[in-house]
Amino acid sequence: MSHPDCDVLIVGGGLSGMSAALALQATGLSVTVIDPVPAEVQAAAGYDGRTTAISQSSKRMLDRLGVWQAMPDPACPIGDIRVQEGGSPLFLQFDREDAGPEAMGFIADNGSLKAGLYRQAAGKDGLTVLAPASVAALESGTGSVTATLEDGRQVTARLALAADGRRSPTRRRAGIRATEFSYGQTAITCTVTHSRPHNYVAYEHFRPAGPFAMLPLMDAEDGSHRSCLVWSERTATAEALLKLSDAEFDRELSDAFDDSLGELHVSGKRWGYPLGLIHAERYIGQRLVLIGDAAHGIHPIAGQGFNLGLRDIAALADTIEDALRLGLDIGSAPVLEKYQRWRRFDVMSMIAATDGLNRLFSNNSAAVKLLRDAGLGLVQRIGPLKRAFMRGAMGTVGNLPRLMRDPARR
Repeated sequence: MSHPDCDVLIVGGGLSGMSAALALQATGLSVTVIDPVPAEVQAAAGYDGRTTAISQSSKRMLDRLGVWQAMPDPACPIGDIRVQEGGSPLFLQFDREDAGPEAMGFIADNGSLKAGLYRQAAGKDGLTVLAPASVAALESGTGSVTATLEDGRQVTARLALAADGRRSPTRRRAGIRATEFSYGQTAITCTVTHSRPHNYVAYEHFRPAGPFAMLPLMDAEDGSHRSCLVWSERTATAEALLKLSDAEFDRELSDAFDDSLGELHVSGKRWGYPLGLIHAERYIGQRLVLIGDAAHGIHPIAGQGFNLGLRDIAALADTIEDALRLGLDIGSAPVLEKYQRWRRFDVMSMIAATDGLNRLFSNNSAAVKLLRDAGLGLVQRIGPLKRAFMRGAMGTVGNLPRLMRDPARR
């Protein structure tokens, strides 16, 4: 067998792909990333209108990889989280005093995150980004995997990672089936300015058509107070809202939200993203690993999608680092199966939680509403239960990979 061009080949240069590239390069492996979109386009402000919720453990990982410091626009910390059922006076408040010395999480602009990832990757020894470039075929052999690009070039590696999104062509080429269905909802996301400061409070309102969230962003350079709107609606309604003028949308937005933030105005482009669930039947193939959305795509109701993908990456880095220490082949079946075993329970638990929450709150049943209100009130009154929910959202419990552990407990 000829010597491979690199140790790890990553198909996809988005948030998950570039995070994996940095994490694996840090273990001493050589990494090549292939993506059809140039880096400067990926990190441009208008390319991706979304923001991403970053848990405390994910922030630790990004900090250790140098990404946090390289982001051009800082992420906004979440101090409090206020959860409320639409139209109900009952609410659940997660207070910063209960979270301890650390923020409960952060809201980061996707463009800034990608810029930080690409900045940190630039000049790294053993880390190569081929973009724009597209994979035409991926063939796995006994000791290596070979990607043939659309322009005829070939790249060989010991292991390939699929980080090419929910519709992952790499997953399909490998014959890995996935369970998927649509929620019949579309998330409208955009930046909103408001007359009152958010004081680092994240608002989540559960409504029959889907969750409605206002997530804090850092103030604009001119001092304007800003939040990110994530408004999930039935798809037909969402499509109609996206067609409204800014003034018309402002009126609908003001009717949908309370006056906690004062006068509301949409700022910039509005984006619509269909919501669905997708889960691969397995996360590995022959010399292939699925990470992030290529392995699992969940409802954004709890803001845990990217955090789940980062746990994939951190667990894979641990698994590969342990294999290297023992002199094992990083692309061998026993090594990849260890990764899959580690990740499956966490992923299945998160799928069940987010799917269950969306189904629980996205309905008009009076009986279910009584149970929901009783549940919110119960959690609000029982301190230990509330703190347990908070630690789960912060990602600080469970079998955490080394990149995500508290430095004091490593």
